[in-house]
Amino acid sequence: MNVTVIFGSDSGATRDVAARIAKRIGGRLLDVQEARTDDYEGCDLLILGSPTYGVGELQTDWDLYVDQLEAADLASRKVALFGTGDQMTYPDSFVDAMGILYDKVVARGGEVIGFTETSGYDFSASTALRGDLFVGLALDEDTQSHLTNARIDAWLEQLR
Repeated sequence: MNVTVIFGSDSGATRDVAARIAKRIGGRLLDVQEARTDDYEGCDLLILGSPTYGVGELQTDWDLYVDQLEAADLASRKVALFGTGDQMTYPDSFVDAMGILYDKVVARGGEVIGFTETSGYDFSASTALRGDLFVGLALDEDTQSHLTNARIDAWLEQLR
């Protein structure tokens, strides 16, 4: 399976998670600053990752380069999402960026896979929820980094 992992990151936490995901699934890793429209279209599985900034916003690089995603034809393309956030400091906007990416992918015709359970998290609101599930893999590198590897492994098993 041809996999591309595209991420945005300022502090490096999301970059580290993206690298772990790409290595475990044998995918190509790209910073959103380097990604072009063809990179979103030229794979069997597209994985997108972003931290949530401020009160529920996309990471700065995603915000600047989201036009590449918005120009992509994702019709019938499988897309998986992951987001990093801090559920203790920002419980009202935990992994909101993942919800923003979800809406953009669906608008381009993408089929989002890899929804995950909310159990084990302590937050009050998230735009990354559809029903009782996150639209992808939610990670908290600030307070639950000890759970990240197991969560990645379980999620990748689901995607396969």
